[in-house]
Amino acid sequence: MKIVCIGGGPAGLYAALLMKKLRPEHDVTVVERNKPYDTFGWGVVFSDATLANMREWDAETAADIERAFNHWDDIELEFRGRRIRSGGHGFVGIGRKKLLNLLQARCEALGVRLVFESEAESDADFPEADLVIASDGVNSKVRRRHAEVFKPDIVTRPNRFIWLGTTKLYDAFNFSFVRTEHGWFQAHVYQFDEKTTTFIVETTETTWLAHGLDKLDSDASVAFCERLFADHLRIEAPRPASPSVPQGDLPGPAEPELRSHKLMTNARHLRGSAWLAFQHVACEHWSFFNGRSHVVLMGDAVHTAHFAIGSGTKLAIEDAIELARQFERFGHAPERIPQVLAEYEALRRVDVLRLQNAAWNAMEWFEVVGARYAETLPPEQFMYSMLTRSQRISHENLRLRDAAWLEGFERWFAERAGLELPAGSKPPPPMFTPFTLRGTRLANRVVVSPMAQYRAQDGVAGDYHLAHLGARAMGGAGLVFAEMTCPSPDARITPSCPGLWNDAQRDAWKRIVDFVHANSDARIALQLGHAGPKGSTNEPWNGRGADQPLAEANWPLLAASALPYQSGVTAVPRAMDRADMDRVRDDFVAATRRAAEAGFDWLELHCAHGYLLSSFISPLTNRRADEYGGSLANRLRWPLEVFAAMRAAWPRQRPMSVRISAHDWVEGGITPADAVEIARAFKAAGCDLIDCSSGQVSPLQKPVYGRMYQTPFADRIRNEAGIATMAVGAISEADHVNSIVAAGRADLCAVARPHLANPAWTLTEAARIGWTGIAWPKPYASGKAQMETLFAREKAARAAAPAGPAEREPV
Repeated sequence: MKIVCIGGGPAGLYAALLMKKLRPEHDVTVVERNKPYDTFGWGVVFSDATLANMREWDAETAADIERAFNHWDDIELEFRGRRIRSGGHGFVGIGRKKLLNLLQARCEALGVRLVFESEAESDADFPEADLVIASDGVNSKVRRRHAEVFKPDIVTRPNRFIWLGTTKLYDAFNFSFVRTEHGWFQAHVYQFDEKTTTFIVETTETTWLAHGLDKLDSDASVAFCERLFADHLRIEAPRPASPSVPQGDLPGPAEPELRSHKLMTNARHLRGSAWLAFQHVACEHWSFFNGRSHVVLMGDAVHTAHFAIGSGTKLAIEDAIELARQFERFGHAPERIPQVLAEYEALRRVDVLRLQNAAWNAMEWFEVVGARYAETLPPEQFMYSMLTRSQRISHENLRLRDAAWLEGFERWFAERAGLELPAGSKPPPPMFTPFTLRGTRLANRVVVSPMAQYRAQDGVAGDYHLAHLGARAMGGAGLVFAEMTCPSPDARITPSCPGLWNDAQRDAWKRIVDFVHANSDARIALQLGHAGPKGSTNEPWNGRGADQPLAEANWPLLAASALPYQSGVTAVPRAMDRADMDRVRDDFVAATRRAAEAGFDWLELHCAHGYLLSSFISPLTNRRADEYGGSLANRLRWPLEVFAAMRAAWPRQRPMSVRISAHDWVEGGITPADAVEIARAFKAAGCDLIDCSSGQVSPLQKPVYGRMYQTPFADRIRNEAGIATMAVGAISEADHVNSIVAAGRADLCAVARPHLANPAWTLTEAARIGWTGIAWPKPYASGKAQMETLFAREKAARAAAPAGPAEREPV
């Protein structure tokens, strides 16, 4: 076959050498616009597993790289005068120029034709080629020429960064954070050869502009960064830093007696500012036939991964390996190319998406670090948050990497939560630390989410509710929520919803509350809510399913505006007038008093999911023209009034939370930024915690589901609005809870479906991760020992089993 690689980066060069090595008869050419053995850039990183793959496919190249690379295991944070180090992370660093030179030399040795200083404008420049590999980078001309085929999604991110180098050598992957009067800067620092270190400086667009960096040329920007990071570049050991970070303008130059290493740039070929904005690239299609040649995108031309996890080179190399693997599988012949490219894309797309998602999470962390984490998290927790920023590094994975560091962090976290640990004792995992709001102390951070059961008779909770909630309280959770309970008959979702509009209902709830208090360490919470426009429907398993109106005996509906939840299906509600507002507010207050009399430890107001109070908050459902519609402040006016009245009636020492839909998942609806403002408003009214759910406001919603998919809402609200939060949604294992709580992304985790499948989910997860410090109900003690033993045996068996080379997840 005749193969042409457009672009002499890692993807094009490695694909060329593999194809030539596998079939010397192939005619392989690499076309590169730069001069021979000349390239730009500092160091690149990739994983140990990628290097293992390279050994398998071309041992000689791998050996050359191993002789040239720098390997390190540690990550070090410099933040607020502290240095914190964690090990076991496993990176390989090599100069980009050195890597390309090695690949160029190997290509030449194999007989690949290298054509330098030649600008390829298009795949059409090579009509005789059977296969054109377009590895021409993030600004790919081939991709741009055939945009209607490849359908690229290109997003320019808001942060600015400058890629520099220094002669100061670091023995860890270093992250340094410096605060200025206009905002935070961070440096990503890693040594890549025996005398040079990559030094990437990054900040937000706002901070970049405020310092006038958009007006500086390359040399002036370098000088700015040298002053900014003078303490980190000093040749002598710096003096012990102050525990607090001073306010004010840039740090001044190093003291005269202390000399600093210089920063260097090799981007003087760029006109104007040397600061860049990252471009996220993802293509819907990766290949096509142009009438003469098959064309396939590779490397940054088809996908990019932010440098926050250092996977761009890894993706490029593994693209080349996978393409070669598929030619080996299907045959090295022109007629096999369509099959090869189809399978190549199908397989690579999965791995690329996984890494791009991780890179996206890490990138977003650095984009908001100044506004969200640097000002709120203590250094210990900031380090944990940074290490887990990709959301692919879990709590237990950190234990595998550096058990000593993690145990020290767990001890710090437990003591911060109020535990006094004896010297030498094992600290509990974060999910099993206590949490206190007002006068209520929870034994751990696990919450049984409020889950509708539709088993009440005339609003009265019965034996079913006693068994359901009692079992889950005895199952180890720190807090158990009863399902949404209604303050009036017309507030119900279905005829089988529980209520609290009379004393008989109060007494039925008191029976359950008393059982929970007498037979477990759990606290029990009540969620009060009004169905509004989503009321008068049948139970989900009856009739036509959930959110479908009753066939008979319907009741009138209320809402912010006369808009049905499902047009043409559900009844049109009446837009509430002031008399309706007063009546419903008073119903909530009366139910609040009964909840206190029943002995509930915690009260939550339901302002989510399209129910009555939610219908006021969302612009999708509130079209009012009075003082309760229009701006967000107006739309919040009545829900805040209801909350304030309930707070006044609820015992002061007991906490109150509010559940909100932090994202409507519909254009024009509530956004996560709005959710922060909603949380601030309820905090000002006396709310203690925000329960961060999303959606169910409109049937037009298009949520993006996934593991812990709603946790980012809890994270943002907690760290921007400054209020405790509860994360919900697709949280299904101890590792999820530990990671969320430890990183400060939420204070509590509500677990729903896993608790339906296993009432003792919390006890089970404790045994699974080897935490024996949790108390079981005394009659169940023998089961505790047996379960812990069984899980310990399974863990030991897995540890003893032979393991192949494992990919370390990106940090």
